[in-house]
Amino acid sequence: MKPKVTFIQQNEPVGEYGRALYAVARSVVRALIDSLTNEDLTDLNTPIEMVTLRQLAKIARVDLDKGMRGDGFEWAVHEALLGGEPTVAETIYRAMKRAAPKLRDEAPTSLMFGQERAKYLGFMDATIDQAGGDNALLLPTGSGRPFRFANYIPMAAQGHTAEARLPDRIKKVWKTDLFLSTLDDSRHLAATVKSNFGLLEGGQGLRVAIVPESTHPANRSGVFYDQKSSLWVDSLADPDGFMGIFNDSYHAVMRALCTVGKQPKPPYYVKPSAKAQRLEEQLVSFAGAHVLEVEAALDEAAQQILVSVEHALVGVNAPDWLRMKTLAPKIISPKPSFVKLD
Repeated sequence: MKPKVTFIQQNEPVGEYGRALYAVARSVVRALIDSLTNEDLTDLNTPIEMVTLRQLAKIARVDLDKGMRGDGFEWAVHEALLGGEPTVAETIYRAMKRAAPKLRDEAPTSLMFGQERAKYLGFMDATIDQAGGDNALLLPTGSGRPFRFANYIPMAAQGHTAEARLPDRIKKVWKTDLFLSTLDDSRHLAATVKSNFGLLEGGQGLRVAIVPESTHPANRSGVFYDQKSSLWVDSLADPDGFMGIFNDSYHAVMRALCTVGKQPKPPYYVKPSAKAQRLEEQLVSFAGAHVLEVEAALDEAAQQILVSVEHALVGVNAPDWLRMKTLAPKIISPKPSFVKLD
């Protein structure tokens, strides 16, 4: 019996569309879970880990898009940065370097803030720890010495009521959605993320804005300085870039929730692509599944078919370094699971 050598090679490009749809859908589902309040859970009489997709669809902010698109966009940008998605990371990095040229020439990193999350026990300690602990710094508006992250971010987490106690150069830092930095750099920039360019607001302490491309005369895709808000803006391209994928996946998730929750469906012309419609159909079929299971399955689907395995026979007298044992594969079958869209 001849021994086998296992060759592993990349099988699909990282930017493959079907996997990208699943990745963005996962971000939208996470934003939906993040939006649940203690009052919502009390009304459902269910702990968050046991909430089903059907229960979520009954209370999700779908009608008239009451802030859910913005939350989903924020999560999608954050996770695209963590995943190193080139269409997002490269342009945001350019905006960061324009705002703070002395940042390290490394991959950008993201730390989700959102002042409304600070009420949760231990959130601020975790935020400061992820930022780099006592060494983390916040780069304010203008030139001058940076501020120590741990000294002012807990104060900023109190919201607009803390504005009077914040130094002038970081008065509006409580509006931060993401803290941006680069690998192994202790310096951080406060960024605001808006799904509508018309709602963009600047302020002392905010340095970068992330928005989708639109027909607004001042908003073109790419990186530019917005005089009105005094922010370096990264406008994500639509439809060929990240925004096209986000809109397609977002519409699929929301239409699925409308079906499951028996909410009025959006107009017929708000319809995703054929691939995204297959995502929508799968979500509807998992209406009774726990939302955290759906999220895990979407995460699994976003990673599928990244590599292929090929077994090749080698001669009996092969050198020792080629004698590699093949382990029995462990079959992991999350329920629900999503099929490949491409």
